[in-house]
Amino acid sequence: MGLLEARDDEERAALVETGRLLFAQSCEFFFAAQRIDQLPPPGLPEVALCGRSNVGKSSLINALVGHNALARVSHTPGRTKQLNFFNLGDRLGLVDMPGYGYAQAAKAVKEDWQGLMFDFLRGRPTLRRVLLLLDARIETKASDEAAMGLLNEAAVGFQIVLTKADDAKPYWLKERQAQAQALARKHTAAHPLVITTSSEKGTGIADLRAELATLALP
Repeated sequence: MGLLEARDDEERAALVETGRLLFAQSCEFFFAAQRIDQLPPPGLPEVALCGRSNVGKSSLINALVGHNALARVSHTPGRTKQLNFFNLGDRLGLVDMPGYGYAQAAKAVKEDWQGLMFDFLRGRPTLRRVLLLLDARIETKASDEAAMGLLNEAAVGFQIVLTKADDAKPYWLKERQAQAQALARKHTAAHPLVITTSSEKGTGIADLRAELATLALP
């Protein structure tokens, strides 16, 4: 049961607490892969984070686990070109994927994700969900739409997460939330719940932890 299925505030609070307890456990980097034959053996259920370069993947991972330096935050867009694996309490694997489409073109997604990225998405048996991060401050790019198309093609369930909400004007944030909901309805592989977050202010972090806890081992 996720937040959408919670029938009342008590059930929702219980889910949030479950998420808090999960992410209070130790989380450690344990593997990096640059080729499909370098992937670690399937084990824990996994959640991968993807999005345009500089969308805030590393910052979100750090906010989720409450560790300021677990995932390195790069100020050079497109710098990460490998899959980075993290072990959360021997219950859930987190996978930091390379940023895509810094050129803002749909073609860039296919170029960045050819080979390793697409093979990982399509063939990883333990991959339970992909979090597709969209920057709340700017409009959806062609590269984001292309990524959703590739996730659909790979038959991988994904969930849209808006990032950097603290830097978006209220009227624009409301518009972006509506846009994200429309995108989720448009893609069959998309989870219906869109979560708005701010790694800086902590907005939405508890809700996202609660959602991911539903995918973890007991």
